[in-house]
Amino acid sequence: MAQVPQTFFDALAVRTWCGLALETLGRAREQIDAINVYPVADGDTGTNLYLTVESAVAAVEAVFAAHEVGRGISGVSGGVGGKPTLADAAGAMAHGALIGAQGNSGTILAQLLRGMAQVLAADGETPHTDGSGLRLALRQAADSARRAVAHPVEGTVLSVADAAADAAGGAGGDCGTVAWAAYEGARAALAATPGQLAVLGRAGVVDAGGRGLVAVLAALVETFTGEAPRQVSDTAAVTCPATGPAGAGAGPVLADEDCGAAPDNEGPAFEVIYLLEAEDASVARLRTRLDALGDSLVVVGGDGLWNVHVHVDDAGAAVEAGVEAGRPYRIRITHFGLGDVHTRGGGRPPRERVQRAVVAVVPGEGLAGLYSDAGATTVLARPGEAPASGELVDAVRRAHAREVVLLPNDAGLRHTAAAAAEQARAEGIRVALIPTRSAVQGIAALAVHEPERRFDEDVVSMTSAAGATRYAEVAVAERESWTMAGICQAGDVLGLVEDDVAVIGSDVTVIAETVLDRMLQAGGELVTLVLGDDAPDSVADRLQARVRESYLAVDTVVYRGGRQGALLLIGVE
Repeated sequence: MAQVPQTFFDALAVRTWCGLALETLGRAREQIDAINVYPVADGDTGTNLYLTVESAVAAVEAVFAAHEVGRGISGVSGGVGGKPTLADAAGAMAHGALIGAQGNSGTILAQLLRGMAQVLAADGETPHTDGSGLRLALRQAADSARRAVAHPVEGTVLSVADAAADAAGGAGGDCGTVAWAAYEGARAALAATPGQLAVLGRAGVVDAGGRGLVAVLAALVETFTGEAPRQVSDTAAVTCPATGPAGAGAGPVLADEDCGAAPDNEGPAFEVIYLLEAEDASVARLRTRLDALGDSLVVVGGDGLWNVHVHVDDAGAAVEAGVEAGRPYRIRITHFGLGDVHTRGGGRPPRERVQRAVVAVVPGEGLAGLYSDAGATTVLARPGEAPASGELVDAVRRAHAREVVLLPNDAGLRHTAAAAAEQARAEGIRVALIPTRSAVQGIAALAVHEPERRFDEDVVSMTSAAGATRYAEVAVAERESWTMAGICQAGDVLGLVEDDVAVIGSDVTVIAETVLDRMLQAGGELVTLVLGDDAPDSVADRLQARVRESYLAVDTVVYRGGRQGALLLIGVE
């Protein structure tokens, strides 16, 4: 069914574009992954682009969902009710892509989207922009991506992005006209890449990163016109040395892009990627340090948060450089020679799979330690940075088990976790998804986990324990919003029970006591408190005293959650 066209570039257009781009890359992913000739044969450009856009989609959907329920609490932007602004949606798209960027191609795409968002979100009050705004956004995208690459090389996605911006700049009219011009310019530039980069010409392939960008621009055309452009495979008939002509129905064989590595397969052994919290001056020094260590250096981001990508022989030195610059996390190290294996000790023989493991998403470093001590493999979800399905699949693989119990610990991760479970099952791993909606439900499930039991019995027991645990949280409102308990103002303390705002006030301890009383009215045997870094030191003592004084035979356990977003998580079993 044809897509309903968007007249202007507004928040809904951002949402539509992201969704269509994900669908388009999903269809093209295997083709883009089909072959890599530059710089290494790792076969993941299409997958990396898909995972990057998937993270952008999740961030945009979260903004729309927050406005639909009118929560307006920590990590949620926007005004009272209504729909997100263009600045909200574009900013979420860029942030989601940044934190979820995978590989060289995904990192550059994240910077392209960030460049566009810098123009689209420049005036936070503007509800939409027109063709002239889109032209400026595409130009800023291409320029910012080129600046992010240490040593730009022609014949890569950078050339395709420049051509798209140039073509858009010469087009008049509305957003649809500009999008078409950008797409056609990118398509022509993609066909020219084998003549620009020798390694592509020798293999007879087009650049894979550029091919992915053409797919994303095709989705932009469909957003504004309602019509999907013809397949990019019409642009060229190329030949793959290993398989011969691309052939009927196959389309062109696509190469991976690097934008700076040596044009052969004798490059560095490791790909290192991490998110980095750091100041601009520290990042400038980091670029110089990493450039001396290896190649394929791309550093994207800003405003204190960066995504760092580099190919090196000394992975430890690359990580240490990040530690010196700031606070690196979500560190991913891939050994090219081991076929996309996240290394933990070089070329040791693969270890025997364990029978069963638990993989859990956790909101803070403190809980990550707690879950790890209990034997779980964890995925850290920082405030406003929900993990993509690719990260969950990586964690399932890292658990190295025949059977895996997956605990998403967030209602918003239901679909993401389901997609990860399906991918893992396709790889021969038996996965059970328990729909935990809070980390305290995950704690309850993990407490009854017994690997020695039959898999189905263990899953039933864990599911029952999670379902019997009521959950709540205390958080701070970022701005004015409608809630189930009335209108809250920025800075108000909110008590949420089962994701609905139940009480609004100004004192954290008073709100926490009110929420706890409401939860214990239905009974309970155990209260679990998880304190965030910003919670008052006295709140745990007050709540424990409250339970001792008013609720006989109810026990209390307290954990430190670290930087978990909410001030306090409460569970009642």
